[in-house]
Amino acid sequence: MTRNPPRPSLIKTARDIRPFSLGREIIVVSCDSCGGIGPKPLDRVKVSGYTVGRFTARVALMEALSAGAEPICVASTLAVEPRPTGMQIIKGIRDEAKYARLDPRVVMTYSTEKNVRVRQTGVGVTVLGATTSTSLRIGRCKSGDAVVAIGLPHVGAEVVPAEKKRRVADTRDVHALLSGDVVNEVIPVGSQGVLREAQVIAEDSALKFTPKPHPDIDIRKSAGPATVILCACPLPRVRKLPALVEKPVHLIGILR
Repeated sequence: MTRNPPRPSLIKTARDIRPFSLGREIIVVSCDSCGGIGPKPLDRVKVSGYTVGRFTARVALMEALSAGAEPICVASTLAVEPRPTGMQIIKGIRDEAKYARLDPRVVMTYSTEKNVRVRQTGVGVTVLGATTSTSLRIGRCKSGDAVVAIGLPHVGAEVVPAEKKRRVADTRDVHALLSGDVVNEVIPVGSQGVLREAQVIAEDSALKFTPKPHPDIDIRKSAGPATVILCACPLPRVRKLPALVEKPVHLIGILR
């Protein structure tokens, strides 16, 4: 007689991820997509397939890592031909996984378009991560926490030059922020901007976000492929952040 597998139970969150409990583990599903950016004739922003792969994978990985999940599978759906563009994108995804210090046993799978000629780049990356209820980093903010932006919001053609100047956040910043007891919670910022993601982490902890008057960065601008990370921490610990990340650090508001 075979046992029925445990039924998944969705965990409520305002984040752009889907965490659910499955027996003793929590599975976190995150994803990102990219279209019209790449090396093809109809792409609006011209960058290499390798760059598209790296940044698209980075967003999905940052979403999973920031929730306290360890990635166990990276799946890539590529609306491009296998060669050369598909393999260039896959190399970018693999290199980003290495940069993110993923376990080399992480399963990687992908599919490409083999039936029609493609003139514009389209990419999707999905990450499955595993964690436990005690390690899940959602809903941990406290009243009085400062909300701090790591990195600066950049989008489109701004992103690559900004990364070279170390103005954008990445997966290693997530690791650094979560490795100790400095911050309570971390969330990457994408196209909805800093203000929206600050409201998201506030909502998950049943709090409200009050922005700082005249913040030093544009909190409504798209941060593209997660060029900014927000972290929530007690106000006295804000001074410790620059040494952890070595990226631009700006206090943007308070949680109440």
